Amino acid sequence: MKADVTTGTVDTHCPYCSLQCGMSLRPGEGGVRVVERPAFPVNRGALCGKGRTAAEVLDHRVRLTEPLVRDGAELRPATWDEALDRVAAGLGRTREAHGNDAVGVFGGGGLTNEKAYALGKFARVALGTSQIDYNGRFCMSSAAAAHGRAFGLDRGMPFPLADVARTGCVILVGSNLAETMPPALRYLTELRENGGKLIVVDPRRTKTAEAADLHLAPRPGTDLALALGLLHLVVAQGRTDEEFIAARTTGWPEARAAAMAHWPELVERITGVPVPQLRTAVSMFCDAASSMVLTARGPEQQAKGTDTVGAWINLCLATGRAGRELSGYGCLTGQGNGQGGREHGQKADQLPGYRKLDDPAAREHVAAVWGVPADSLPGPGRSAYELLDALGTDVRALLLMGSNPVVSAPRAAHVEERIRALDFLAVADVVLSETAALADVVLPVTQWAEETGTTTNLEGRVLLRRRAVDPPPGVRTDLAVLGGLAARLGHEKGFPVDPEEVFAELRRASAGGPADYSGISYRRIAAEDGVFWPCPDEEHPGTPRLFLDRFATPDGRARFVPVSHRAAAEEADAEYPVLLTTGRVLAQYQSGAQTRRVAELNAAAPGPFVQLHPRLAERYGIAEGDRVAVESRRGRAVAPARLSTGIRTDTVFMPFHWPGEGRANTLTNPALDPTSRMPEFKVCAVRLTPLGP
Repeated sequence: MKADVTTGTVDTHCPYCSLQCGMSLRPGEGGVRVVERPAFPVNRGALCGKGRTAAEVLDHRVRLTEPLVRDGAELRPATWDEALDRVAAGLGRTREAHGNDAVGVFGGGGLTNEKAYALGKFARVALGTSQIDYNGRFCMSSAAAAHGRAFGLDRGMPFPLADVARTGCVILVGSNLAETMPPALRYLTELRENGGKLIVVDPRRTKTAEAADLHLAPRPGTDLALALGLLHLVVAQGRTDEEFIAARTTGWPEARAAAMAHWPELVERITGVPVPQLRTAVSMFCDAASSMVLTARGPEQQAKGTDTVGAWINLCLATGRAGRELSGYGCLTGQGNGQGGREHGQKADQLPGYRKLDDPAAREHVAAVWGVPADSLPGPGRSAYELLDALGTDVRALLLMGSNPVVSAPRAAHVEERIRALDFLAVADVVLSETAALADVVLPVTQWAEETGTTTNLEGRVLLRRRAVDPPPGVRTDLAVLGGLAARLGHEKGFPVDPEEVFAELRRASAGGPADYSGISYRRIAAEDGVFWPCPDEEHPGTPRLFLDRFATPDGRARFVPVSHRAAAEEADAEYPVLLTTGRVLAQYQSGAQTRRVAELNAAAPGPFVQLHPRLAERYGIAEGDRVAVESRRGRAVAPARLSTGIRTDTVFMPFHWPGEGRANTLTNPALDPTSRMPEFKVCAVRLTPLGP
């Protein structure tokens, strides 16, 4: 796509988080310059440090520029034909020896819609395997499951982000927006400037919590009890919206009975949040004419994450704060295309358009678009962690695109062992990540500024990333990789490499499904600054706000789901007496594979650390900057201490962006939510050992 001849810039979007901030790129002899794009409505020109420096990863010196193949212990440069031949042979050999399901595919929440769609189609048509999932399972799958269970449809935010500034009260649960999505913080600032109230729920007093009217600091793993305690108080104080409940919901008596078993004093004992703070939160939430609950990874990345999110949804439904303008429940998706990435087929149980893989009608529709018999499509496969855990045994070969599980997966040392046990591993990535370094074949692929494609941001707004520069010679798109592999596996047709052609097919495959993109085109996205799905035809305006008339259930009513508090999969005990929680820091992103290659970001956040309260540090004889060994039942990590009064005295925090001895995910618990199959990243039991300066 050509640059604007009047300004020399190309309008596009940031490659990192789910805000997908609008930016412009100005190519020149000195490289690519990021320019603010004030007209784009989500970020209105604002960019965080990651966005401002995003173009630095385009530098050929920090990224892959030629295929690599393994000879013995070493990776060496190779031609594309040799590399693709090796991948096709490795996958094909495994299928012949062990069956189709011995080949796995692992995708990423940063892939464009076109790539996620093509990857799912490649797995099911070219490989015939059910073993495909993606790292978005680690992002917001619990919220997606709860959303679908209550509302019949999962779209992270059922309203535009701009509505947040206009509501009366927001309860923000488990999100440090100030560091993870800085340009979005303005909506919370504007909320308070407009007279609204902000309640932040987080075990740490983060920069976001410091901006709140009320900060609730529960023990990690107790968010479910907290939400139930608030709902108990709503009922006890007669603050339910009985008219809304009667007209637009089902299941209230059972959900109410479950909540009433969580009286305030019990909830205080479980969570550590004082009863007066619980009462204040209920007053703020119910006194406002409109209110919202927004959750992020804190309550979701738990072995009871679906029920936890469900409890917050119940609070919204009981107070009539759903299905109405400026009110409702929303999830702050994490990854750049975390929303679209799970809608179009790279998730183990889904087909394009958010169709269920075990639905016969869905299979017939998608198979017709793909030109294959419906009964040729495999059934649902393993979820992400279960797939990784099966590597080297049931799953013998793996194609991995856009993910770095050696750093990002729970129980990461075990996952690394399973990856090393594979008969064959192929990785397509922009950089030589820690996972790519273990591969038999590494395929260098284009990145955001070198290709055109769509993403779907946290609001459900489908956006267009435009190609601004040519990739280095020797680099190909993921679509070209899949097309080349499919041809070698006997599928000469059906895997186009032009992204707009792939999107046109995606539109047909999604037509009539829950996530209907059929009325969305590249032209419309460019003209309208994005189009909200569902959008079933080209005359349809898109759907910025869901559920205003009816919910997406068969009877149009939202469903209360009764839930009760239960302990974390692993609680602190005498052997492991401290709780660990994990998260992100401002200057790094996800596994850090790209941001750790940017000098400015590394200077701001050079490495891992262990945040702990001074009183906890004193108990162990730990001083600021001392090296601390943090051990769980799964392994050991070592990082310097960072003392802060902004964290609970029974909890330590580690960011998860780094490999090596400071790898936080060596410690985390892969216990899975029974519904979403989300691992319990946010709470596990650890012990501390001071190692001195």
